[in-house]
Order: sequence, then structure tokens, then C-alpha cells
Amino acid sequence: MEYSIRKATFNDCSDIDKLIALSARELSAQDYTPEQIEGALQGAFGVDTQLIKDETYFVVEAEGNIVGCGGWSKRKTLFGSDKEGSRDPAELNPETDSAKIRAFFVHPNWVRKGIGTAILARCEQEAAAFGFHSLELMATLPGIKLYSACGFTGSERVHYILPSGITIEFLPMKKVLTGK
Repeated sequence: MEYSIRKATFNDCSDIDKLIALSARELSAQDYTPEQIEGALQGAFGVDTQLIKDETYFVVEAEGNIVGCGGWSKRKTLFGSDKEGSRDPAELNPETDSAKIRAFFVHPNWVRKGIGTAILARCEQEAAAFGFHSLELMATLPGIKLYSACGFTGSERVHYILPSGITIEFLPMKKVLTGK
């Protein structure tokens, strides 16, 4: 199956939002309760238009549809959509800070086809070209396997309180870029 990666545009927002909801509901069902998933879709999961403005967010297209998305950020916000209240748009210092890997989601019919790995490789390449020496992210429980396979490490899960008051677990992870 062939697919292509390109930078996301504002015209993609509706399709990205639908993809994120579908991916979260189907691929997170073994790790999170329906209440946790729905709560996360109210802010922790969703479109972050700052990434689109910064041209650091990508979509994967196949058969005329967006089947994957993800990106990297030069800003302090670690995760969350435009709906998330605790955002920090300040720019990071590539010499001392880690670039943020953000908002990776894949269509359930397209998992295990290299889409997440391909987007991650593109993000790593661009962040390194921007001068970053390391990357960090807040992994969902279903995302840990992908990030671990791509060289990210993390050890202690964190409990994040969603706006609904429900708690969800994530794993902060980090990777030092080779050749830097």
C-alpha cells in the first residue's frame, strides 16, 4: 500500500480532527476507558493549529484520504489541542531544550504499515536540521510501543487530570538525536 507524507494545511483540520477521534476511540480502547478517551478528546487529543502555522505538522495520504498525522514542535507546549487551556507558545532553545514530538494518530485500518515510523523519521530529520539535539514527547499508552521501537525511553507514567476530572495515564519519553 502506497502513501505520501506532506505538510498539513488549515484545510486539513476537519479531516485531522475526525482521524484523531477515530484513532483514539479504536486504538486506545484496550488501554483507556471510554470515559478517558472521550475526556482526552476534549483537549489532550486534537488538532493544534500552532503546529500547522509553524509548518511542523504532517499528514499521510493514501487512496485520497488522510490516514495518519503527527509532527514536531519548537514550542514549550508538550501536548494538547487548541482546546487545551495550559499551553505555552514560547519558543524553545535548540541548544538546551528538546523539540517536542506531537499529536501522532493513525487510522485503525492503516496501523502497522510504517506510517507512524515514517512521520517520526521526518520529524527527527527536521528537528535536527533546526538545531535540536534531543526530542521529548508525552506518549499515550498505545503509543509507547512505537516510540520505544524508535529509540525513545521513559520509565515513570504520569497521571494527568482531564477537564472532566477523570485521570488518564501517559508516559513522558525522550530521545537523544545521534550525530548531534
